[in-house]
Amino acid sequence: MRLYLVRHGIASERLGHGVTRDADRPLTDEGKEEMRVVARGLAKLNVKPDVVLASPLVRTRETAEILVEQFGCELKFTDTLAPGVTAANVWKSVARYPQAEQIFLVGHEPDMGMLVRDLVFAGLEFELPFKKGGVCRVDVSDLPPTSPGIIKWMLPPKVFHSL
Repeated sequence: MRLYLVRHGIASERLGHGVTRDADRPLTDEGKEEMRVVARGLAKLNVKPDVVLASPLVRTRETAEILVEQFGCELKFTDTLAPGVTAANVWKSVARYPQAEQIFLVGHEPDMGMLVRDLVFAGLEFELPFKKGGVCRVDVSDLPPTSPGIIKWMLPPKVFHSL
């Protein structure tokens, strides 16, 4: 199984203009455009997700919707990818798609980096910070993982501009 861990795109930094909670912060226009570039770049890399699972927060919802627009796959929102995720809960969400070969997980930092750490059986000292709009592919044989996954690549959004 190929897992693509995606951090949401650039979101508005401030509350105001009708936004009163952090969970409601939307992507900026720059963030939306950058995510469209990322989605097109992923398509050029022959990525073909079966499903996109995303945090229900507005910025991750918008990021996921841009990905689904590019790939035309199923989209599900799950609290298991909201800030403060636990790997065990994420694996339960992924387990609902046993036939899926490629799954996108759209979430937040530092959670995305911690999920990668758990997938590759790294120690607590392992850190893998994600840029906004960054994507990491980790291949696993099963979930929950019974053996270490393999990080195939990690790309910040600026790399997708050159694809």
